[in-house]
Amino acid sequence: MTVTKDESGREDADDKGDMTGGGLAEGDKGAPADGYTPSRRRLERERHKRARARRATAIAALSTLVTGVVLYLVVVGAPGWPRTKETFFNGQYAREAFPKVLEGLWLNVRLLLICGVAVLVLGMLIAVARTLRGPVFFPLRVLAAAYTDFFRGLPLIINLMIVVLGVPALRLQGVTVDPVLLGGTALTLTYSAYVAEVFRAGIESVHPSQRAAARSLGLNNRQALRYVVLPQAVRRQVPPLLNDLVSLQKDTGLVSIGGAIDAVRAADIIVGRSLNYTPYIVAGLVFVALTIPMTRFTDWVTARMDRQRAQGGTT
Repeated sequence: MTVTKDESGREDADDKGDMTGGGLAEGDKGAPADGYTPSRRRLERERHKRARARRATAIAALSTLVTGVVLYLVVVGAPGWPRTKETFFNGQYAREAFPKVLEGLWLNVRLLLICGVAVLVLGMLIAVARTLRGPVFFPLRVLAAAYTDFFRGLPLIINLMIVVLGVPALRLQGVTVDPVLLGGTALTLTYSAYVAEVFRAGIESVHPSQRAAARSLGLNNRQALRYVVLPQAVRRQVPPLLNDLVSLQKDTGLVSIGGAIDAVRAADIIVGRSLNYTPYIVAGLVFVALTIPMTRFTDWVTARMDRQRAQGGTT
């Protein structure tokens, strides 16, 4: 047992405690089965940590309450608050809009699921094309780079207008004019460019020794990419990929510019009839309620991967 002296000259055991009881004789009641008892200094430190955590929680709760009260008083005390409340927070129009907004939200959810899968697949193909080696793949790398540069630079709203309004104007035989399908296509084109760069960053972050080790085991380039490089790249890029899906979830509301009846369009119809903007607030809150779980899941995944990386559990 290691013994130290404090400033008053008293002797105290170190934080590990005495393996024979640390102040409790062997066989005393309450002693742990393994013979370990925390030292007095460690117990005091743990009590101090708990007290500090309780104090921090109380201060955070109080500051949050004060901030909320101040914001409420500022907003409610504004000269135009009565008119704003009637225009944006009318309970009657909120009750009327809520079921119709929920009905339109189902279209947004379906777009998210279908476009999300298409974006991941297309983004992975583009990223792989950009990382292919050898002069024979040069044209493919150039096309993939041009695709990502163009659609990352083109604003999504303009892309939607071009696809949703421009494609039907061509009157091509066999080409759909459904605004939902065209809007989903525009979303896929734009977001696949962003996701491709996320995948490419993950692929290039894998150390070349990983590929060399795979080749030394007899794998060819395609097998090394599939079984060694891509699994590591995808695992590292999970948080940014989830962030892109959160953004896609919100931007599905833009398909309403083509006339698709989604949550935003359902709210817009009621606003056009009533000249009251409460349905927009309802639609916005519905999207927020749908986005928050994915955002918190993304934060949890990011924190979990950071802990694993710090402990050496993932590369």
